Amino acid sequence: MKELLANENEPKSIVMTVNAGAIPANHWSQDAEIGGGRIIGEACHFIDLALHLVGSPIASCQVQALGRSSSSAICDDKVVVTLGFEDGSFAAIHYLANGHKGFPKERIEVFCSGRILQLDNFQKLKGWGWSQFSKMNLWRQDKGQSACAKSFVDAIRRGTQTPIPRSDIFQVSRTAIEAATMARR
Repeated sequence: MKELLANENEPKSIVMTVNAGAIPANHWSQDAEIGGGRIIGEACHFIDLALHLVGSPIASCQVQALGRSSSSAICDDKVVVTLGFEDGSFAAIHYLANGHKGFPKERIEVFCSGRILQLDNFQKLKGWGWSQFSKMNLWRQDKGQSACAKSFVDAIRRGTQTPIPRSDIFQVSRTAIEAATMARR
């Protein structure tokens, strides 16, 4: 997706749907002191992916949470996080724990310049409107963790720049914390 979008200068509209699955309110990841909640612990990766695909700093963040929990647990796992970017792009991250297990877990769609890219479960990428691309299928799901870890270790060994700029890491962390705070209001 990043390679196909590299030469696109128009703003991008991104829709991410994450069928995260339910986790009990007393699970460690829902504890504010231990796990920080699912936005900080999991949805942050989709904020990072949106930033990576857009390639422009995050300018705004809004959150709409579905219902409120009466317990002391966070339960910020049914939210829509909407990000605005400095270049005019936006991303809507639907992070939902109230779906069915039979439905695909992750779908990313990017609309830009009269074209569309759709990635299902990090296995099947389809494109509409691209002259040199229509689809790509992977035999296994690949979310990039192995390549990222290898790039990081290689950068440390060589003393070169890490694969993810520090400014991006801080920006995503700040945005995830801000989004989690908004979800709890």
